[in-house]
Amino acid sequence: MSHSEEKPCLTIYLMRHGDSRPDSVRRFIGQTDHALNDRGRAQAEAWGVKLSGTALHDILCSDLKRSIETAQIIGEQTGTPLTVLPELREIGLGSWDGMPIDEVRRRFPQEYALRGADIEHYRPPSGESFADLSGRMLPAFESAVRRSQGDLLIVGHAGVNRVILCRVLGMPPADLFRLEQEYGCLNVLKFAEGGWVVCKMNLTLGASQIRPRS
Repeated sequence: MSHSEEKPCLTIYLMRHGDSRPDSVRRFIGQTDHALNDRGRAQAEAWGVKLSGTALHDILCSDLKRSIETAQIIGEQTGTPLTVLPELREIGLGSWDGMPIDEVRRRFPQEYALRGADIEHYRPPSGESFADLSGRMLPAFESAVRRSQGDLLIVGHAGVNRVILCRVLGMPPADLFRLEQEYGCLNVLKFAEGGWVVCKMNLTLGASQIRPRS
C-alpha cells in the first residue's frame, strides 16, 4: 500500500475474536469452525458496550463462526454494518487442525520440529504456511483500508492479527509469535503523516467487565 493512497488519521481497531475453546486442551485451531463459548460471547458483549460511543464506518470479519459472532454482537451495540471477508480466515492447518498440540508433537515429531524451525514457510499436511496466509490476507486488508471512508473494526484471528501487526511494525514474519494476541484482545492502529502507528496492542478487558450470561 503506497503512502500516497493511505488515508491520514484513519483508525483501525484490530480485534481477536472472543474465546471459542471447546475445552481446556491446547489444540491447533485454524479453520476448524468453532462458535464462541459463553466467555467469548461475554467478551464480545463487553467490547460492544466499550465501543458503543466509537464512530465506526464498518466492521470487517472472516467467514468463520467465531469471527462473525463477535462482529455481530459488537455491531448490534454500535449500530455498525458488517462486511464478511473470507480472505480474513485464520491460517489453514490442514490435517493438524483441531488436534491437541501434544498429540501432534508425539505423532509427528519431525514435522513439528520443521515447523518450529521455519514458522513462516512450513506447511502442515494439506495446510497453509504463514507466508501463504500473508499472501491471501494482506492484499484484502490493505484494499479495505484504502477504500474505507472512516474508522474500521476488524475482527480477526490470532494468526491473521500477528501477520498484520508484523507488517505495520516492520517485523520479520518469522518473529510473529513474539506478539501476544489473547482471546478478545484489541489492538489500535493509526496513520500518522502517511505511516502506521501502533497505539495499543493486546488490550484486554478486566474480569469484572466480562460477565458470562447465566
